[in-house]
Amino acid sequence: MKNLNLKKLVLLLGLLLPVVWCGAKGTNEMDGYSHITIKQGNLQGIPKTDAIIATIDGHCLSVTFTENLGQVSIDISTVTGSSVDFISTQTPNGVMLYIPNTGNYVVTFTLPNGDEYYGEFEVTDN
Repeated sequence: MKNLNLKKLVLLLGLLLPVVWCGAKGTNEMDGYSHITIKQGNLQGIPKTDAIIATIDGHCLSVTFTENLGQVSIDISTVTGSSVDFISTQTPNGVMLYIPNTGNYVVTFTLPNGDEYYGEFEVTDN
């Protein structure tokens, strides 16, 4: 059982560290990074808001899932509802998405049980 837990920990770190490394800047330099507040939408199960961490830096959206939430769909759309990008990813892991145009957007996370979470953010040319 200990080997299985160790393997899970190593796998989690192996998935999360590249995302953290790719987005890493100097410790004194966090200009541009903005935390995206994740809110509950349509919720049927236990709230998992704390398991989704999202930040935006210019055109780069970074998302980290700290728990195994299953296969999560990520939908990025403009605030007017036009779809920009849609992916589905297995958790726990992290993903980075490039949003080409400046403007105001909404990212929606849909869990396998139908629970929805969302966050609003702005893409700038910083």
